Amino acid sequence: MSKRKIVGNFLFLVFLFIGMVYYVFHGKDMAKIMDQISNANMFYWICAVICVIMFIGCESVIIFYLMRNIRQKIKLTHCFLYSFIGFFFSCITPSASGGQPAQVYFMRKDNIPVEISTLVLMIVTITYKMVLIALGIGVLIARPQQILHSIAPAKGIFCLGLILNIVVVGFMIFMIFDTTLAKHILNNVIEFLSSFKVIKKTEKLNIRVHTAIEKYKDAASYFRRNKVVVWNVFLISVLQRLFLFYVTYLVYKSFGLRGTGFLTIIFLQGVISVAVDMLPFPGGVGISEKLFLLIFTPIFGHITLPAMVVSRGLSYYTELLLSALLTAVAYFRMVLDRREEIK
Repeated sequence: MSKRKIVGNFLFLVFLFIGMVYYVFHGKDMAKIMDQISNANMFYWICAVICVIMFIGCESVIIFYLMRNIRQKIKLTHCFLYSFIGFFFSCITPSASGGQPAQVYFMRKDNIPVEISTLVLMIVTITYKMVLIALGIGVLIARPQQILHSIAPAKGIFCLGLILNIVVVGFMIFMIFDTTLAKHILNNVIEFLSSFKVIKKTEKLNIRVHTAIEKYKDAASYFRRNKVVVWNVFLISVLQRLFLFYVTYLVYKSFGLRGTGFLTIIFLQGVISVAVDMLPFPGGVGISEKLFLLIFTPIFGHITLPAMVVSRGLSYYTELLLSALLTAVAYFRMVLDRREEIK
């Protein structure tokens, strides 16, 4: 990703953040909100930060596990850097689109072939999204009354998010297991769009499609030969998601609230993630806050707004700051390595 794109995405994030702050806090009693926040138990916040770190760390473990499984020599500490890099760029780009390209770039600097990093990250993406799909479908099938009642104001966007995730993951799996038909469909789409002059340079685009399909063939082969490994990655991804969703329950406890079980809060936070995961907003800024206020008001009551501030501050903005810090460390480490090579 170019520096211009990074700056542009960051400015877009700042714009969304300012708009969100104005929308959420306009006309509200800020002194009262800050007083409610200051009365919360910070011990639970510390636990929440640990959960955020564990959330990011789980992806590091997955990358390390997959790399070792395909006999790729790699250090666990480097995997942690890759994870923080991925989450940083995911936090500042629409639909988290910038995370994996940045990870591939930094992995390439560590002499990891692009085809290897692409394969590993593809498996990470599919399993990561499959957890959300499983959660969303589970809610629709089990139909727990308290959860359905809470998500009623946001049922439409929840269903939209679930459908988009199913379509994206379904298409990725389809491309993995039927690459010939996928290539034929994509080429036809390119020709159709070029006939209306929607896209140009179709020859270059067809080459890129062919290259991508070849990479998907590698992924298909891996999926067929290593089903147990992929299943293990899925289970780690479930744990990873639970760490992040549990942050909201810790915030609930920090305000001294009782009466709602941690599973209910975890599932409700999962519903928000399902809804915003595929939307073109960096980190779901704006829409996540709105959905929190809609969904959690029956549970948090009059302190829903302060709880939202703390929950989003811990789960998203803490993740963003930590990831930015570790991304800077990775960048300077790469610069120092280059200087040593020159010497």
